[in-house]
Order: sequence, then C-alpha cells, then structure tokens
Amino acid sequence: MGEQFELHSVVEMKKPHPCGVNKWQIIRMGMDIRIKCLGCSHSVMLPRKEFSKKMKRIIDTD
Repeated sequence: MGEQFELHSVVEMKKPHPCGVNKWQIIRMGMDIRIKCLGCSHSVMLPRKEFSKKMKRIIDTD
C-alpha cells in the first residue's frame, strides 16, 4: 500500500455513505480506525485492514 494516512486526515471511500457524501475524517487510530462522515457526522469503526481495502484515496492531511 504505501499510502500514509494520519489522524484527522480526510479520505474518500470506495462506496458513499447513505447520506450521499463520500468524504470521511479519521478521528481515532489504533488497531481499529474510527472515521466520521463529513455530511451527517455519523461515525464508523473499522479494523485497519478492512479500512485500507475500502479506502479509495487521501483527500487532505491536516
């Protein structure tokens, strides 16, 4: 993979959230990664391996 994401990075996932927005912000990192939808503020926790598979690209790193 080679892509480096960090805390508070904004990422685009392969599938959009049901609210219609496809931008997510990383709000917690560890064994699992918690991401928050930037449209409706819903948060989801994914295992790191699953997150890496579902992430399309990094939009912004803060």
